[in-house]
Amino acid sequence: MKRNPYLRDEQPGCTVRPAATSRNWRQETSLSLTAEKANIMQIPPDLKPGCWGAAGGALALAVIGFTWGGWVTGATAELKAKQRAEQAVVAALVPICVDKFRQQTDAGANLVELKKVSSWQQGSFIEKGGWATMPGSSSPDTAVARACAELLGQPKS
Repeated sequence: MKRNPYLRDEQPGCTVRPAATSRNWRQETSLSLTAEKANIMQIPPDLKPGCWGAAGGALALAVIGFTWGGWVTGATAELKAKQRAEQAVVAALVPICVDKFRQQTDAGANLVELKKVSSWQQGSFIEKGGWATMPGSSSPDTAVARACAELLGQPKS
């Protein structure tokens, strides 16, 4: 059985009578709710400077953290990790490239040719020679070729 919202019970098991008999009941209820909302929404004046200080402190913390604190976003961290991984792979493959270059029968003549080529074309010279093509791959790695040319171009110590 559905309960009538305009009627209320005095005690369980008692008879039901109308909740309000006043004609202005709805107006009085509406005014009291508005007054309660107005009191709830007001922030005490003593609290406002503290709120502004907290907001300013959070902003300053974010600025300092991202500029000097070393904080980064997830995308930046992922990009840096990818770059470091690529650098590590190149660093691991360069000795293989240098070894393949030096294993050739005409390594001395190839080294002289490498040093004759301009520095920005040395990587492509290594690629064309096939020394930057790693076992298991079909094409040379450009980054490995450049690093290999730099290493071969350095005087032996």
